[in-house]
Amino acid sequence: MAAPEERDLTQEQTEKLLQFQDLTGIESMDQCRHTLEQHNWNIEAAVQDRLNEQEGVPSVFNPPPSRPLQVNTADHRIYSYVVSRPQPRALNDAKRELRFLLVYLHGDDHQDSDEFCRTTLCAPEVISLINTRMLFWACSTNKPEGYRVSQALRENTYPFLAMIMLKDRRMTVVGRLEGLIQPDDLINQLTFIMDANQTYLVSERLEREERNQTQVLRQQQDEAYLASLRADQEKERKKREERERKRRKEEEVQQQKLAEERRRRNLQEEKERKLECLPPEPSPDDPESVKIIFKLPNDSRVERRFHFSQSLTVIHDFLFSLKESPEKFQIEANFPRRVLPCTPSEEWPNPPTLQEAGLSHTEVLFVQDLTDE
Repeated sequence: MAAPEERDLTQEQTEKLLQFQDLTGIESMDQCRHTLEQHNWNIEAAVQDRLNEQEGVPSVFNPPPSRPLQVNTADHRIYSYVVSRPQPRALNDAKRELRFLLVYLHGDDHQDSDEFCRTTLCAPEVISLINTRMLFWACSTNKPEGYRVSQALRENTYPFLAMIMLKDRRMTVVGRLEGLIQPDDLINQLTFIMDANQTYLVSERLEREERNQTQVLRQQQDEAYLASLRADQEKERKKREERERKRRKEEEVQQQKLAEERRRRNLQEEKERKLECLPPEPSPDDPESVKIIFKLPNDSRVERRFHFSQSLTVIHDFLFSLKESPEKFQIEANFPRRVLPCTPSEEWPNPPTLQEAGLSHTEVLFVQDLTDE
């Protein structure tokens, strides 16, 4: 049967209640339930708060008179000495987000500090205003950081509140509230201060948007310029490659031309050497002479006498020395049709003589062009 303090709880709440009791070691189920209800049944927050109390850190629901209560903002940023969030960070957040920053300096020994924390600062309507319209930072002046802020703000009495915002490009105190004040009066005065200075935040916000737009526009222009520059560089690269390709092509053509000229020059020199090395032509009345008529590929005819004892190589050298002869050729006889072995080969390392080749005193030989083969 369920214990009286566990009545009207859901199954999930009952499990959290038992888990919280097991984690904290609190014997009283009523105290466990009360703590969880204060934390809206958030077991992690309740356990952390319990651990904070055990370590001497004030509970957000049970602060000692000598310290200010912690105020949680809607976005869960807590600017207070409890979590050691430095004041410069709060200023930077307010400046970056263009929001009001409410600074509370707590005088531990002042007679009104405890009442202000309990009745004013923790009033639901005050918390709602802080949550929705500003950032909040609080610290005791007995703390080093609180003392430094106190020296900068120069408060006269406590409780002390200062409203800070970005005005004319610098963080400026635009409102100061000193002494005990009731929740409604605090809300009215804070609202008045914010309404009176809202135009500065709006103006700054518009300027930031304009700067952002200018920056975006400049960035777009830079990107467009870089894209255009890359396109021009790519065009120039292609032009260079095309010029280099043409240069190499022209150089290759020139090399081919020079090579062809060298080849023709060497060929002509070789023809001249062959012509100089030819033996004298026999006389017509020499019984050992052979009259040969050569039919060239261009249908022209050339006639010359050779000696029966001469090698067929002499015939080849004679034809090679002629200007109208092809560079590569073979010599064919018609009856019987055959190719004369005029140059050394595997079959004929030493070409035969005209007599050995079976030539008669008068012959007609055909020159076959082999240049393209």
